[in-house]
Amino acid sequence: MKTTRMKIPALLLAAGLLFPAIAFPGLGAAQAADVEKPNLTLGVGGKPLLYYLPLTLAERLGYFKDEGLNVEINDFGGGAKSLQALIGGSVDGVTGAFEHTIRMQQKKQDIRAVIDLGRYPGIVLAVRKSEADKIKTVADLKGKNIGVTAPGSSTHILVQYAFAKAGLKPDDASFIGVGGGASGVAAMQKGEIDAISHLDPVISKLDDLGLINVMIDTRTTEGTEKLFGGMNPAAVLYFKESFIEANPKTVQALTNAFYRTLKWLEKATPDEVAATVPEEYWLGDKALYIKAFNASRPSFSTNGNIDEASRKAALNLIATTDPTIDPASIDLSKTFDGSFLAKAKSP
Repeated sequence: MKTTRMKIPALLLAAGLLFPAIAFPGLGAAQAADVEKPNLTLGVGGKPLLYYLPLTLAERLGYFKDEGLNVEINDFGGGAKSLQALIGGSVDGVTGAFEHTIRMQQKKQDIRAVIDLGRYPGIVLAVRKSEADKIKTVADLKGKNIGVTAPGSSTHILVQYAFAKAGLKPDDASFIGVGGGASGVAAMQKGEIDAISHLDPVISKLDDLGLINVMIDTRTTEGTEKLFGGMNPAAVLYFKESFIEANPKTVQALTNAFYRTLKWLEKATPDEVAATVPEEYWLGDKALYIKAFNASRPSFSTNGNIDEASRKAALNLIATTDPTIDPASIDLSKTFDGSFLAKAKSP
């Protein structure tokens, strides 16, 4: 009896046709499941900032491609602009501040986060060192020029919250959009602003140059609790609910990639992180970037979850800074959909 033997390459090919995620692990389970929208666009407001580090890492580590996704990233001047892009339909999803899910619900826009990337805002409010003898408290910022990534973004909202606690009105200072990277450093160097509400590595660069005195620091547990009285979720991945309903496999694939990134980041060394991001993110100084990463490291989420207490803290922040927000009308259960995260965590 003649026996026909299948050659090894043919056997592998057959296995790949039947079980592509097993035979070719680079393709990922989501690609094997045929995601609804393999080519999509994410918006972000200042990609080089450490606030959005998980997005850059997921991209650079190839985790999106592992999930069968080709992700184009559009970098806007600030979080408010990326939110506008989502509402306008020019991006499919956004890595941005959790608070936008609350603000948009008030405007009858159903926006939901699916994974938390930052458990603290990581935002620092600092004053120009040459003005430090005159600006010693938040109240002293009245009438000053304050740099933020973009008006309406989380860096702006944090100052408004601090203003409310200090008895100031939202328009008691001038807020100037300085962008998300080296332009923020330049604005302080040129004396265009008296204070800045920004993130790392910009803050660490300004500190290293001896240009600022830190007033509020939400990169740490202590600083976050001092300002907010508790934790406050920061960067998340969010979508319109209509997109989630129409593209559940795509949303799951993105959630998988980001959760995998958070677990990588949890164990990565500072040198590994610096080696993974583009060199231009170092602002010309790798050692300084590592210093900035170490300062912001506690702010990154390790489990991706947003518990009820954190959602309430975010609502309090928004209600305090925006009188048009009615807390009683906000359904916090509709700001975060944890079902995709639960699946990402399951073996």
